[in-house]
Amino acid sequence: MTVPHHSSTLTGWREWVSLPGIGVPWIKAKVDTGAQTSALHATGIAEFERDGESWVRFTVHPWQRNDADAAQVELPLHDRRTVRSSSGHAQERLVVLTDLEIVGRRISTEVTLTDRDEMVFRMLVGREALRQGFVVDSATSFAGAKPPREVRRRNRGRI
Repeated sequence: MTVPHHSSTLTGWREWVSLPGIGVPWIKAKVDTGAQTSALHATGIAEFERDGESWVRFTVHPWQRNDADAAQVELPLHDRRTVRSSSGHAQERLVVLTDLEIVGRRISTEVTLTDRDEMVFRMLVGREALRQGFVVDSATSFAGAKPPREVRRRNRGRI
């Protein structure tokens, strides 16, 4: 038996998370053990070159029901991945590295960029992130901190 070198932090099947490195203090995420890599709703995704390196520019829309508080982001391009949806559809996505705060812990993780406008959650937290010391309780929601009421109302489109 191997002993993990990190804690086993309990998380629910959905959590309020933050992406502090890209200016997103709150975004509601589905914790998805069926997804290998985490995914983030992004629009206007465009590659460009800076100092001979590949970068990506995109806009993050953290709220589920409105476009308020969108964050303009530029990050180095980390990778490209072909991601297969549960329906079998394959899509090539750009991958960035960013910090993710979930249930009071900050980790660095890979995130694919995609249009999740038709999805309920603007972000998925996948197994690669969860492998860093998280245990998912499928009967629990929001094991971590919840944002203030005004933030939750904003997410529901009640600005």
